[in-house]
Amino acid sequence: MSPSPSFLPSHEPPSRPRDSALLFLSRGMELLIIEREGAISLPTGSTLPEFASAAHYLGVLDGVDCYAAPLPRDFAPPEGTTLVPARSLYKRLDEVRFAIAGRALAIAEWDIQHRFCGRCGQPTQLVSGERARRCTVDNTPFYPRISPAMIVLVTKGDTMLLARNSTLPEPMFSTLAGFVDAGESLEECVAREVKEEVNIEVKNIRYFGSQPWPFGRSLMVGFTAEYAGGDIQVDGKEIAEAHWFHPDELPRVPPRLSIARHLIDAFIERVKGPTPRG
Repeated sequence: MSPSPSFLPSHEPPSRPRDSALLFLSRGMELLIIEREGAISLPTGSTLPEFASAAHYLGVLDGVDCYAAPLPRDFAPPEGTTLVPARSLYKRLDEVRFAIAGRALAIAEWDIQHRFCGRCGQPTQLVSGERARRCTVDNTPFYPRISPAMIVLVTKGDTMLLARNSTLPEPMFSTLAGFVDAGESLEECVAREVKEEVNIEVKNIRYFGSQPWPFGRSLMVGFTAEYAGGDIQVDGKEIAEAHWFHPDELPRVPPRLSIARHLIDAFIERVKGPTPRG
C-alpha cells in the first residue's frame, strides 16, 4: 500500500519558480481539472501561467507547491480541461487533494469578495505575512470567512436520532446541524437547534471533533448528546422527518467523507463493538 500524500499548509509563497506547481483554480464551487481516460489531474503553472503568477499559496504537497486562484466568470476552459462541481470529486481525488481543493475554494472566494472594503468601498490590497486583505484607506482587515456550525448525534440507549432534511434532492438521513448565533456558545447552539428542529431536550453534551466544510464555508464542530425528554416533532421547514434508529436498521446515511458519518460510525462501534478486520 502506497503512503498517503503529505501536505504542509502555508500562506507565504516560496521564491522558487511556479512552473511545476499544482493550480487549484475555481469558479464558485467548481474546480478546473484535467481528465484523461478516467484519471484526474490538476493543471500546473506551466500550462496556465497567467493564473500562477497571481495565485494564493496553499502549501506543499509531497514536495510540490500548491496555489489557488479564482477564475473569471467568462473563463472558457482550454482544450483538455473542464470545470466540474468540486463535491463530485469525492473519491475521485484522494482525501488529501480533496481537502486542499476545499481550502482553495474558500480562499479563492475570499479573494473575490473582498477586493473592495465593505466599510468605505475603496480597493483592498493583500497583506504580506498573513492571509488577509486590507483597505487602502481606513486599514480595515478582511480575512477568509469561517462560519462556525454545530453538528450533533443525539442518542437514546442503543438508538440514535437521525433526520431527513427537506431540501436534499435524494432521501438520506443524517445528524442534526445548525449555525451558531452571535453571542451563543456551541453547547447552547446544540440545545437550541435540537429543540427547534425536532422538539426534544438533550443532556450530557460532549465535544466529538471538527471538520472544515468549504461547501458551506463553515467549520463543523461535532458533538454527541443524550436524550433528556420530549417527543419528536419536526419543524416542517428544514426537517421533513426524524426517527430513532438502531444500528441494525439504518436508513441511507451520509458518505464517509462527512463528520456526520464519523459520528454515526463511532456510535455503532460503541453499541456493537469494533468491526473485525481481516
